[in-house]
Amino acid sequence: MAREGAVRGFGELESSVMDWLWEHGEPATVREVHTDLAKQRQLAYTTVLTVTDNLFKKGWLRREPAGRAHRYEPVASREQYGAMLMREALDVSGDRQQALLAFVGKMSLEEAVALRAALSEFERRISGR
Repeated sequence: MAREGAVRGFGELESSVMDWLWEHGEPATVREVHTDLAKQRQLAYTTVLTVTDNLFKKGWLRREPAGRAHRYEPVASREQYGAMLMREALDVSGDRQQALLAFVGKMSLEEAVALRAALSEFERRISGR
């Protein structure tokens, strides 16, 4: 995860790499990431290598040796990343209640039902029931 609690949105290529790794679901080499991403747009292997290494240095990926290369995987799920972004947005909002009201006001009925269920589950967990 991002170091020092700072969550930032990913750049375009960082998002592509993270999306690919999340969808892939298992550790992968830069060669594997590059091979697939290069099918959609012209991309140098070294560019993907640099972006992947930067994501590792930022704390978003972990890596393990794989011969002369490394296998990379995200340290957080896509859902955990989304939650971190929402937490950061709430922290910088100024008036949290107004920010939450504005956020809820843009939800679909299905999202509101999911939020209510998540809040109920959270309340059960913290109350020990």
